[in-house]
Amino acid sequence: MADAVNDGLCAPGDLTNAALARIQSRAAGPDGLNAVLAVDELGSAHDADVVQSHVMRGTAMALAGVPLLVKDNIATHHLPTSCGSRILAGYISPFEATVVQRLRAAGAIVIGKTNMDEFAMGSSTENSAFGPTRNPIDPTRVPGGSSGGSAAAVAAGVTPVALGSETGGSVRQPAAFCGIVGVKPTYGRVSRYGLVAFASSLDHVGVFGRRVSDAARVFTVMAGVDRHDATSVDVPVPTIPDRADSSLAGVVIGRPLEYFPESLDPRIRTLCDAALERLRARGAEVRDVSLPNTALAIPVYYILAPAEASSNLARFDGVRYGARIGGEGLRSMYEATRSGGFGAEVTRRILLGTYVLSAGYYDAYYRRAQAVRDLITQDFSRVFASGVHALFTPTTPTTAFALGAVSDPYEMYLSDIFTATANLAGVPAMSQPIGRIDGLPVGGQLMAAHFDEATMFRVAHVLEDALGEAAHR
Repeated sequence: MADAVNDGLCAPGDLTNAALARIQSRAAGPDGLNAVLAVDELGSAHDADVVQSHVMRGTAMALAGVPLLVKDNIATHHLPTSCGSRILAGYISPFEATVVQRLRAAGAIVIGKTNMDEFAMGSSTENSAFGPTRNPIDPTRVPGGSSGGSAAAVAAGVTPVALGSETGGSVRQPAAFCGIVGVKPTYGRVSRYGLVAFASSLDHVGVFGRRVSDAARVFTVMAGVDRHDATSVDVPVPTIPDRADSSLAGVVIGRPLEYFPESLDPRIRTLCDAALERLRARGAEVRDVSLPNTALAIPVYYILAPAEASSNLARFDGVRYGARIGGEGLRSMYEATRSGGFGAEVTRRILLGTYVLSAGYYDAYYRRAQAVRDLITQDFSRVFASGVHALFTPTTPTTAFALGAVSDPYEMYLSDIFTATANLAGVPAMSQPIGRIDGLPVGGQLMAAHFDEATMFRVAHVLEDALGEAAHR
């Protein structure tokens, strides 16, 4: 799309108007997919004119005229940043996230904000204060979460790419459920400045695309050190080719045994085995490996993430941001605002996080969980140091489930059982389509060593090329 704009074959304004029309017809409102919460028609028209002026001067832009949707926990000018919560309904940030600034500078047109689980807490996008999002493949099912609005919009063809965020798998899991590509970079590779914090040591900005090359192009634009984010790392951003290599000769793909348990759906196992066979046919060596502390990832994640969330969300008290519900005195106002503003899942995690950080329990839970997190990270380091270049696993243990079908919080948390380890270890990971079961998409997950996104994308390109249409049927 950007190449067509740079070559003068189509106008940015036409692409923007077409995307806005698709929002109205498919993605917005409770009668549609409910994937988009806000649109910026005037700002989009202005930005399209700016891009057109660059094109007329002969200035090529990496994302010229590409319409883009942004998850509602990433700060933008002129559009609300509600985090899917009543407590921030209508809040407009006074500054814009670094990733959005970089994408705009490359010619992308930010046309709206997408629905999400409240404060990114959830695995289905049913926890939004603005109603659930539906999966465009089957509207009776969830799109996954918490970036379900962005995933559903891309899968429905509203925009070719969209931004999401991850704490335990919230880009890769909805990408798998919706049959598209979802990428989580290495922790520190992409700036978190302007991303509303949930769990700061686990949060990542990620990207959705319909194809590997689309996601790769957005990744290379938004990656890189940022002086506004002290956790961003000054490591050169790799150049990612738009096309696949013909061969993976010399590349070793690890198959972690812990991600293929006896209880895994045999149909998902069959699709994963078929994908690995395609990689082997392109010259890769497939080797069984072990990440022995994988089983501890979900318990560790649900100690550390709520602990950090209880601290980060303390700022939403009715004084500085968003809604204020009055009461007699300051304490009464705090209690009324937070009780009325936060939904059930956010309240549950704040209470859990406050408990594990409290005096007498900090050492028993939080400190011990940090120690186990180190063991999980060492598992990955040891495997990659042994000569393995990338890991391949299923992204999720199931396909998209029906709206309202999962009411037990622990059962919902298990949706991220194959993805949370990458956030705990900080390694790059992505999901891409590898086939369907009963018409519903299945995702395969690739992971690589810290800052080795180049190898991850190289293998993903080859797998996408090798599977072809088989990935979508």
